Amino acid sequence: MGDVFNEQIVKRVPTLKDTIIKACIWVLVGVIGAASFVVLSHFAMLVVLGLFFGARFLIGYLNVEYEYAFTNGELDIDIIYDQLRRKRVFSVNMRQIEAMAQLNDSKHAAAFGAAQERRDYSSGVHGADTYALVAVQGGRRILVIIEPNEKMLRALKR
Repeated sequence: MGDVFNEQIVKRVPTLKDTIIKACIWVLVGVIGAASFVVLSHFAMLVVLGLFFGARFLIGYLNVEYEYAFTNGELDIDIIYDQLRRKRVFSVNMRQIEAMAQLNDSKHAAAFGAAQERRDYSSGVHGADTYALVAVQGGRRILVIIEPNEKMLRALKR
């Protein structure tokens, strides 16, 4: 029996809140940039460039992907911001999982409802391919929402 390794990328769908935040950032850059031309005429271009790069950096945190990596019984979930910055947000051994089923499965609703913490690492559009798992870590039950593809689902079930 060889090593089992699967990985999958899931892109989060931008929400209305994300769009409003982006618009507010750009409006703020425009207002501060215009004000800087009035007040700091000689240094205004530097201020505008700094604002532009700062806004681009902040907006990068709204472009989110999740990477699921399953290796020999360990599920690791990383968050990737703007395809540049990566951070491990969840890691679990399959032995720590109490329940795993489709998110809308009524048989597991009690187990999902008993979780003390909820983390959504899916695209944000919950459908038939959205699953939830309940894991115990540090004495707390954590509900984790994911969207595994068929290959990842087979590996997780094994």
